[in-house]
Amino acid sequence: MAARFIVEADGGSRGNPGPAGYGAVVRDGDTGQIIAEAAEFIGHATNNVAEYKGLIAGLKAARELDPDASVDVRMDSKLVVEQMSGRWKIKHPDMQPLAAEARTILPRARVTYTWIPRERNKDADRLANEAMDAGKAGRQWEPRPRAAAVVDEPPLETAAPKAGWAAPADLGTPTTFVLLRHGETALTPQKRFSGSGGSDPELSDKGRWQAARAAEELAARGSIQAVVASPMRRTRETAEIVAARLGLEVRYEDGLREVDFGDWEGLTFAEVQERHPEDLAAWLGSAKAKPTGSTESFTTLTHRAGVARDKIIARHPGRTVLVVSHVSPIKTLVRLALGAPPDALYRMELSAASFCAVQYYADGNASLRLLNDTSHLR
Repeated sequence: MAARFIVEADGGSRGNPGPAGYGAVVRDGDTGQIIAEAAEFIGHATNNVAEYKGLIAGLKAARELDPDASVDVRMDSKLVVEQMSGRWKIKHPDMQPLAAEARTILPRARVTYTWIPRERNKDADRLANEAMDAGKAGRQWEPRPRAAAVVDEPPLETAAPKAGWAAPADLGTPTTFVLLRHGETALTPQKRFSGSGGSDPELSDKGRWQAARAAEELAARGSIQAVVASPMRRTRETAEIVAARLGLEVRYEDGLREVDFGDWEGLTFAEVQERHPEDLAAWLGSAKAKPTGSTESFTTLTHRAGVARDKIIARHPGRTVLVVSHVSPIKTLVRLALGAPPDALYRMELSAASFCAVQYYADGNASLRLLNDTSHLR
């Protein structure tokens, strides 16, 4: 069944026209929970342009979560609501292309527009102001990590339970991600960079064995209700081996693919250090830096992994989902769950075919339940 979302959007300009920004949130249509946020400083513009930009961002965020969703847009801009509803003509030349773009994002029959008073649009207004504040400081707005719950530890007198991702009943039913890194490829034991811009290698014989062992472990636990995977070859193969054992289908999510390592694809760390020392140093020092020849930074990855996370939570609330991905996206999801800084990515070990588990609660909290578990491979 297609999802139902509420999009709340706003935009503002300090001076009208002046420094401008927008904000938008996507809420679950049933629970009202915020499942996605977007904001951006757009430079010098009018209030109305910023409001339309917020609408476009909100609709795109809803489409990312579920392209088949129905959406109720709620804004405190009477102008945008009436124009997009077709009751008022759009005469201003700056508004016409923006309205046209907004109409192409989702079919008109699945989008409704509702005016709400400003006090009921506080979240979108807050994000718009955060974006303008960021622009004033000479930077772009970045999403804040979800609040993180304390990592649970097993009782000292007993070993960790086999079902290490079981949820405490008194906290309600969370959505649980069992995060599985793909099995080995020929590049894995050589520790070569292998991202989404390289040769897209298949699993090795050992990698297929690892995937089969993971499948047996998950079948024994019996808790997986859905399988979602990165569309790259090594993750597809891993997911298909597991899903076949569990009797489930695989859904592919592009946001879970590995980061693009550009000219570093296929090289070892030592080879990159020799050929691109300045770029490597910058990459290790900042989440915004990109590998040589790449279009992606860890900041970019954080955004798309967060969008993928929210899409999966929206599709499978309260369920246990196997998420088959790569080193960087899995580490990023763990980092976001903990509210840890970007450089925490360099302090985690994540072995081939290892399990992690994160639980997401309706109040936005997350709890890391398991990290780099390879006991099924022994």
